[in-house]
Amino acid sequence: MIIVKRDDISAIVSKEKAAGKTIVFTNGCFDILHAGHVRYLNGAKALGDCLIIGLNSDESVRSLKGPARPVNGQDDRAEVLAGLRAVDYVVIFHEKTAEIIVSEIKPDIYAKGGDYCIQNLPERQAVEAYGGRIVLIPEVAGRSSSNIIKKINSQPM
Repeated sequence: MIIVKRDDISAIVSKEKAAGKTIVFTNGCFDILHAGHVRYLNGAKALGDCLIIGLNSDESVRSLKGPARPVNGQDDRAEVLAGLRAVDYVVIFHEKTAEIIVSEIKPDIYAKGGDYCIQNLPERQAVEAYGGRIVLIPEVAGRSSSNIIKKINSQPM
């Protein structure tokens, strides 16, 4: 449960692989953590020995979700994720997609939520290039940060 610098993650992955561990990597904004996230991350962890989360930076989240996001800053989001039992490492990345970091660390398994389609994943080619495996984890219906934000915004003050 460690927040690590981007420059250090490749060496950490090498060390974990040398110890015989299966590396699972997933990424996302994880802006407002909810039960769907926790179930998803527990499912990702069950695929291997070491779960690494690539966390979109604040700048990256804004480019993906708009100027009102993220609600929580990257340091707070990283700390919350690092506190989860399933998570071994959290690393912040600044790109819109995780293609580059996936290419750098070459996880054994790249996990994404079931709301994605493997053919449309921007990271697909990177994973296939080094012979990794992509696993889609079923989504938890009705759970999303966007829905939570809409609900909060509709409440009278």
